Amino acid sequence: MDKIAVLIPCYNEEQTIAKVVGDVLSALPEAVVYVYDNNSTDRTAELAREQGAVVCREYKQGKGNVIRRMFREIDAECYLMIDGDDTYPLDCAREMTERVLCSHADMVVGDRLSSTYFTENKRPFHNFGNSFMRAGINSLFRTDIKDIMTGYRAFSYEFVKTFPVFSKGFEIETEMTIHAVNYNMQVENVVVEYRDRPEGSTSKLNTYSDGMRVIRKMIQLYRNYKPMHFFGAFCLLLILLAVLLMIPILGEYLQTGLVPRFPTLIVCGFMVLAGIQSFFAGMILEVMAAKDKRDFEYRLTKISAEKRGKKS
Repeated sequence: MDKIAVLIPCYNEEQTIAKVVGDVLSALPEAVVYVYDNNSTDRTAELAREQGAVVCREYKQGKGNVIRRMFREIDAECYLMIDGDDTYPLDCAREMTERVLCSHADMVVGDRLSSTYFTENKRPFHNFGNSFMRAGINSLFRTDIKDIMTGYRAFSYEFVKTFPVFSKGFEIETEMTIHAVNYNMQVENVVVEYRDRPEGSTSKLNTYSDGMRVIRKMIQLYRNYKPMHFFGAFCLLLILLAVLLMIPILGEYLQTGLVPRFPTLIVCGFMVLAGIQSFFAGMILEVMAAKDKRDFEYRLTKISAEKRGKKS
């Protein structure tokens, strides 16, 4: 088992990968650097290997698929994940890993948004998207994560081995964040500097399609982890609409004793029934989510014992 494993997912980063690996080894000389090449068509793998990194390959395209492979194959007391595009200086790497090794943090978030991100990043929609996701997740899950979409994070062994990766692409960061929050894992924020990509280096993130996938993932995980809140909101909305449509019908009935708008009355009845169904669906799924949390604690205890066995 490695003490510190640095994980660098890469796709066509030949312009920057050699510098990133060199910077990592300078900041954390005791670390083992793993570069996972995701079907690059340039010299990314070759340059990383020349700098002393362990180069592996993941043939299924997408950052989520790469991280799934990394988490399965590598055992370490602390994992530091960083992008291969040279947008993150390594001066905070030691602090982030020590938060895991010494302070027992399960995930340390490299917070770009509290430093230079909005001045360095030249893509306004990315700026808006990061702010929107931070506000959305923090309000929905009642937490205070400073940067949801950052690719600069440190993890404990327990986090990595209990995290089920379902995402295929860039929505993986959202999934990591919500997983940690939902299972009450220790999450800490460290402010890190951010610099825009060097000239000639292009982002693999599509602002609109990947942005929609991230939003869809947030809603999906909110439904899975907070089902009573999710379906309860639907219940409240349906019954409120039914009552609003019912008020004029009820008023007319009280005045004349007649119900001339039967179709509207029938729709109101179905809306109330749908709201009741939504409420009970939320209740059932909430019980299942509570059981999942109990099962997670058992898995976490088992993984911690496994880690102690590997260290000894």
